[in-house]
Amino acid sequence: MLKTNYYISNYCSIKNSEIQLNGTCVFSEDSKDLTRFLKHYYTSKQLSYPKFFKMDRLSKLAFTGSEIILEQLAEGKESTALVFSNKSASLDTDIKHQKSIEDPTTMFASPSIFVYTLPNIGMGEVSIRHKLHTENAFFVSSQLQEDLLHEYAESLLETENCKQVLCAWVEVFENSYHGFFYLVSKNGTIAHTPPMIKELYTT
Repeated sequence: MLKTNYYISNYCSIKNSEIQLNGTCVFSEDSKDLTRFLKHYYTSKQLSYPKFFKMDRLSKLAFTGSEIILEQLAEGKESTALVFSNKSASLDTDIKHQKSIEDPTTMFASPSIFVYTLPNIGMGEVSIRHKLHTENAFFVSSQLQEDLLHEYAESLLETENCKQVLCAWVEVFENSYHGFFYLVSKNGTIAHTPPMIKELYTT
């Protein structure tokens, strides 16, 4: 039996105050503040998802990259599985949560911060936004595991429970961030291989 060939149809990078789609800059701003940068992109596109403003930075990054990739789909968006990963999990928000616990001026930890103390919450926001009822997974590792993303995405596609898989590296910690997103399916022109995933990630 011949192995099905899968391809990367679209990819997106968010880093250094710039958003690139398929290698072309689509938004940039001279700002080192991730929250402000993503907010300005959100308003420039006139998006409508009020909960965006309550999200932590990791979820905002996951939401923004996913929005850019999924808006390229003309149909079948609801058949998209999600496979995300990063290095710091939700540590960026965990630290804020710990500080709210230790704050002597408050009696309780902030619920609005606590709700984002899991790294996969951003995937939940994406699923709600795009009405996804497909499988999702979030992996934490010291660096991008292109082999894992490649194998996991193609295994989901082989089950035929989804038409495409949105893979992502969504890393946020203190002053550092990097969002990398790509869509895998039977359609596209870029071969879905671990070396190609790594190349697009480092570009």
